[in-house]
Amino acid sequence: MFRTLGGGDLVANRTKAAHPHAVTELCEEGGRLYANALRTGRLSRVDAEPAPCLIELALLHPDPDDPDWLRPVPPAVALAQRLNPIEHEIAERRRWSIELSEAFEPFMALSTQTTATTHSISVLEGSDRINAALDLATAQCQTEMLTVQPTNRFSERTFLQGLERDRPLIDRGVRIRTLYQHTARYNPEKLSYVEHFVDGKVEYRTIDELVERLIICDETVAFIPTRDDQQVALELRHPGLVRYLIKVFEFMWNRAVPLNAGAPYETAPDGITEIQHSIAKLLVEGHVDEAIARRLGMNVRTCRAHIAKLATALGSGSRAQLGFLIAQSGILNQQQ
Repeated sequence: MFRTLGGGDLVANRTKAAHPHAVTELCEEGGRLYANALRTGRLSRVDAEPAPCLIELALLHPDPDDPDWLRPVPPAVALAQRLNPIEHEIAERRRWSIELSEAFEPFMALSTQTTATTHSISVLEGSDRINAALDLATAQCQTEMLTVQPTNRFSERTFLQGLERDRPLIDRGVRIRTLYQHTARYNPEKLSYVEHFVDGKVEYRTIDELVERLIICDETVAFIPTRDDQQVALELRHPGLVRYLIKVFEFMWNRAVPLNAGAPYETAPDGITEIQHSIAKLLVEGHVDEAIARRLGMNVRTCRAHIAKLATALGSGSRAQLGFLIAQSGILNQQQ
């Protein structure tokens, strides 16, 4: 995603060659060393060698008083340096979208009469076609956009696409309401993204479990995926279907917790956290680890760690016994 970021291309390419990972996914060692440097005010060159990306990403710079040491760049300064080329690309793509909208405007009226009857449900195949349809819908959105965004995967590409789509909406005064899973509260990339829109008509809430992605614009069009790989989606313009999906969204929204309300995962008197209660419910329903992780927005390893803690709390020695003990313990009744 560094195709048009100017000077950022060189930094990104050098970083991948020396210490491969995306800009928004600072490696664990790099994050640890950068945090140490911020706490102590400096870091020796020898200690920085395991994470050359810190210098490549301009998070450290040479100490002018001692060549054997490096000084940390303040996070706010480093963030601004990385965002500048992204903002430039967003502006350029916004200009392209305006030009495309103007080019197609004469043809839009010609298709209005047939769209309602022949294209109330459209199958979109491939990410390019899906993104093009989303771009058009968001460009035409004037009042409110509702989105459900499951999973914690938040790549640099997702970050850029989100900024590109949401910023013009907010600039036009469009209200945006987004639902994440509770695990988004512990995702630095998502929290960083949310911080970009605190000054707009934007609301974020989290809920323990989400099943699938959903985007609704102005009560006129909705998008839902039909495959797990997100390569096939349905564009729905049938008023009845869109109204139904809005009711589903409002049902979840009213049960969700505002993102700024603090962590929702508290430990109950029985010693089992709310997230473990959610996992217990899905286990009893017969879901496998991968499905549970996807619905709760966490990776499989974290999900299995919670299952192990749940088994320990209930004194279970096997997976089969765990399901029995969950049902026998009555913890699911306590949650309701």
